[in-house]
Amino acid sequence: MRQYSADLTPPWKKPKPVPEVPAEPGLVVEEPGTGFCGAVIRCEAGTVTLEDRFGKHRVFPMEPRGFLLEGRAVTLVRPSPGGPARPARTASGSVAVPGARARVARAGRIYVEGRHDAELVEKVWGDDLRIEGVVVEYLEGVDDLPSIVESFAPGPDARLGVLVDHLVPGSKEWRIAESVTSDHALVVGHPYIDIWEAVKPSALGITEWPRVPRGQDWKTGVCRALGWPENTGAAWQRILSAVHSYKDLEPELLGRVEELIDFVTA
Repeated sequence: MRQYSADLTPPWKKPKPVPEVPAEPGLVVEEPGTGFCGAVIRCEAGTVTLEDRFGKHRVFPMEPRGFLLEGRAVTLVRPSPGGPARPARTASGSVAVPGARARVARAGRIYVEGRHDAELVEKVWGDDLRIEGVVVEYLEGVDDLPSIVESFAPGPDARLGVLVDHLVPGSKEWRIAESVTSDHALVVGHPYIDIWEAVKPSALGITEWPRVPRGQDWKTGVCRALGWPENTGAAWQRILSAVHSYKDLEPELLGRVEELIDFVTA
């Protein structure tokens, strides 16, 4: 007597098997039901937690064929013991993408006021910016901003973001920023006199940034007050070398840079 399977589904209607992929921290997948795309940060009790590029977390059940990896259906499974405990992070705190290639540069740009600002943004957000294809350029002074915006001609496919030092209401910088802001051009600023101040004093082993009297060059005054040689270039390299990640920067700067990246890549 022949033995027949209880499953009478015709072979051509049965779903094709899909690969099983260990849910290793840092693996980037998409949950097709919601469209949520993120990196694995935790796997436990039949669920997996994903984190998207904005830091938002979502928990999903690890069901068969439950995720897309590079556009193809996969089944996530618990990784074998002894795997990495947590995903690698970039200096900005984002989940690192090992082996990722830099994206072709977007038409949009981010301008920052001064070389020191550009070097700090590159050190902390450089990996993220290359993946997003965002180029950072520096402007020598905010007075040049109107002509830069006019020449750039920002539009829906070429957004312009600008980071300005010491942007406080009523100042000259504030008025210039207001005059060039539009749906496709965003100017934001931090409250510090110079980007140096956006580095936490604790990162440099000092209690606070010195107060420099009006009329005195701020950077030179800082060097004098801290007992550093009056060489602002060398002082900046000392400051920059003390920055290892976003944790060494003040929140007022972190929020503004993240806002610009989101605006340019929207």
